Amino acid sequence: MARKRKGRDISGWLIVDKPAGMTSTAVVNKVRWALEAKKAGHAGTLDPEATGLLAVAAGEATKTVPYITDALKAYAFTVRLGQATNTDDTEGEVIATSDLRPTDDEIKAALGAFVGEIQQVPPQFSAVKVDGERAYKRARDGEDMDLAARPLWVEELLLTDRADADTAMLEMTCGKGGYVRSIARDLGAALGCHGHVLTLRRLWSGPFDLDDAVTIEEIDALARTPELDSRLLPLETGLTDLPELRCTPEGATRLRNGNPGMVLGGEVEYGDEAWASFEGRPLAVGRFKAGELHPSRVFNLD
Repeated sequence: MARKRKGRDISGWLIVDKPAGMTSTAVVNKVRWALEAKKAGHAGTLDPEATGLLAVAAGEATKTVPYITDALKAYAFTVRLGQATNTDDTEGEVIATSDLRPTDDEIKAALGAFVGEIQQVPPQFSAVKVDGERAYKRARDGEDMDLAARPLWVEELLLTDRADADTAMLEMTCGKGGYVRSIARDLGAALGCHGHVLTLRRLWSGPFDLDDAVTIEEIDALARTPELDSRLLPLETGLTDLPELRCTPEGATRLRNGNPGMVLGGEVEYGDEAWASFEGRPLAVGRFKAGELHPSRVFNLD
């Protein structure tokens, strides 16, 4: 017999302003403890030294995580020019240096090559798998891996400030799977001066932004109280990129049981992905076919 999970049946999104020095997994564990939730997960890892928005899903909201993971995200980051490190950030060892410092105009001109559909090689110290093992584990053992390039959509990449000749502040909006550390490394290479990430902060992710975020200190102070529950955003906030279809009463019953259910007409076409609601509550995500939603994920919110 399967062991029953301890905790409350509570569902929704808690948006956290992650501090530096804390892993994304540690943030999720903190949120799950504070909410006494049976389950929780996050939508997009931040490196331990990175700060900013981490969207944590509790309960049934974990079923909507893929839709946030796939959404556009924005980052503000500082590139240290003139140095390359083996981790592409400040945690690693300096492996190359240069006295060359590009001008603002040279940086702006170079950014164009990093916008649109690009190919990006992950950092050696990353969580991508190589023969079933995480790359960072092999890198720690001194192995130099030939990691395959991966496609990345970069919506926008801008130079926002230049505090001094050694640093450049940038903001990037990109799709799923982007490594800011790779952008810093490759930009430094393109400019002929090397580069690595000094600071990194996620500003927003899909429908979530830092205006809705709570700090770790607030989570500790409000743990296991109605006040923290009130900071949860509804499950359906994670579905804002999908059209909503309303169910008939009979369709709602069928969807709750995992079967195709009748929905009222909306601005969707045959085969489109959508989510269904009944009396203001989300029921399922699925594909619209011939007046029915064929569910792929059903929400058990009763």
